[in-house]
Amino acid sequence: MVYGLPAFLSVPELFGSELLTWVVIGLLLYWAGIVALRNAGLLPSYIGTQGPILTFHTKRGREFLDWLAGPKRFWRAWTNLGIGISLVSMVAMFGFLLFAAIAVITAPEPASSEVQQPRNVLVIPGVNDFLPLSATPGIVFGLLVGLVVHEGGHGLLCRVEDIDIKSMGVAMLAIIPIGAFVEPDQQDSREASRGGQTRMFAAGVMNNFAVTVLVFALLFGPIAGAIAIAPGAAVGGVESGTSAEQAGIGPGDRITAVDGVTVETNDELEAALEGSDGDTVEVELNDEQTVTVERSLLVTAAVENGPTGLNAGDSILAVDGQEVATEPEFFAAVGENERVTLTVLAEGEDDTTTREVAIGGAVSIVADGPLEDAVGDSEGLFVITEFNGERTHTYDDVQAQILDSDPGDEVVVAGYFGEERIEETVTLGEHPQQAGNAFFGVQQVPGTSGIELSAIGVQLYPAEEYLVALGGSGESSFGATADSFLGKMGIALMLPIIGVVGYLPFNFAGFTGGIENFYEVQGSLAALGDGTIFFVANLLFWTGWINLQLGFFNLIPAFPLDGGHILRTSTEAIFSRLPFETTRGMVRLVTTTVGVTMLVSFLAMIFVPTLLAG
Repeated sequence: MVYGLPAFLSVPELFGSELLTWVVIGLLLYWAGIVALRNAGLLPSYIGTQGPILTFHTKRGREFLDWLAGPKRFWRAWTNLGIGISLVSMVAMFGFLLFAAIAVITAPEPASSEVQQPRNVLVIPGVNDFLPLSATPGIVFGLLVGLVVHEGGHGLLCRVEDIDIKSMGVAMLAIIPIGAFVEPDQQDSREASRGGQTRMFAAGVMNNFAVTVLVFALLFGPIAGAIAIAPGAAVGGVESGTSAEQAGIGPGDRITAVDGVTVETNDELEAALEGSDGDTVEVELNDEQTVTVERSLLVTAAVENGPTGLNAGDSILAVDGQEVATEPEFFAAVGENERVTLTVLAEGEDDTTTREVAIGGAVSIVADGPLEDAVGDSEGLFVITEFNGERTHTYDDVQAQILDSDPGDEVVVAGYFGEERIEETVTLGEHPQQAGNAFFGVQQVPGTSGIELSAIGVQLYPAEEYLVALGGSGESSFGATADSFLGKMGIALMLPIIGVVGYLPFNFAGFTGGIENFYEVQGSLAALGDGTIFFVANLLFWTGWINLQLGFFNLIPAFPLDGGHILRTSTEAIFSRLPFETTRGMVRLVTTTVGVTMLVSFLAMIFVPTLLAG
């Protein structure tokens, strides 16, 4: 059989969660029921079993495939292109997994984020930490489209190559469609040319990639072009126990005014708060409700064991004895001082404490980079307080200095490891992914000294960033990457976990879960209503995301995936041209070695960080 399996079957690892425990129990009971029905002979002849999976077989649709297969030269040219794309993708995936696994094994680091947890390999809303249940319709629709076009491609090329089809169908786990299949006639398949077999296996992946391009073109074009940012500061999160939470502000709200001053964007919120007097402010939500919020400078996010020792929920009351209630007041009080004394009220405490800390842009030093070459291998975060003579208070300040520099420049960098001040001259390298740009050799830590601050305890959602990434208008920190179609596809692939990797503060799972309040539909499509456009955008986003994942997953060069079959036929074709006699055993050795290497590399990437964390 030729299977098209969704990516969430790649690692059936279920542990570490009460929900997953019940899922496993339910699966075992379901499996026991299937075994009982099969042993009692109660399953119809068109239903097969493979473990807990039911396969539904049908012969319907073969006449349609015969008609569709008419222009054989076109379909052969189409899938020959697919073979080329598949081979390039397979080599790239093999190299990526191999080198990534070597890096994990030779320089292991404990799992530092939820993205490395095995349960998050499963593309199941509610189980995967990054996929909310509200994304289910889009994911299920995208999966169904992916399976149909993938297996339809296999069936179509079977008829193009005159391979009879015994049956087609879907694979179900209870009521969930988890795969589809085409069952070619084995005799016809063996008699088909090697090129015909290869085209048949490449057809499904090629169709997945074609669907990805089509739906993303629709999403990046007319759909995203019809969506605009709604006025106001978008609230993505509210710290527990803060005055914002007590006032009833929640994720999904828009702050549209502060003390009567209109707030149009996220950037205008701090200015509006700075311009208000008194210990409380009147905050308008969603253009319709006004609440009273007490001002205090709150730590909304903090690096674990960071250089300040502060945690999310702590309040900063004063800097060197000067009272502060907003970020601008905080940085004004810090001024040019590299180290200051903070007066802090820890979350849940009644008494204040003081601590002396360095204020600057915190970074994690990359191994073998220019900064490590200058300062040596040091543990913990490096707080950069000065970059080439310029005072740096945040990572954004550091990044701005790097962008203004060129490869080969010598810059003087000063900062702190703990309480130790270091000043070194660093020779900047060339960025490995961005030719012509300077490379400093650090990973960003947002905010100042590893913490992020808010005057009322809210975390702002970067609504414009996500819209620009999907083809909308506006400015983006993704730079030139977001200007190209392929660049947007790459960004879209990362959006569901982009908050975890640290590039942006929140993940994006479509226009759902309350964030649709941050957007509004404009132009000619506005007549269809916001709900309709957001629904279509979600379907397109997840259909493109799933099809791209499904295509790459099936190209893994291991059986029973398409990549394993393409590897076998390609190896046979190469061996047939060698000046000495080759055997099936030699082909099997190559395919098995590649498949096992890929499997071991993948498992190492997933489990080595997790085992170290344990």
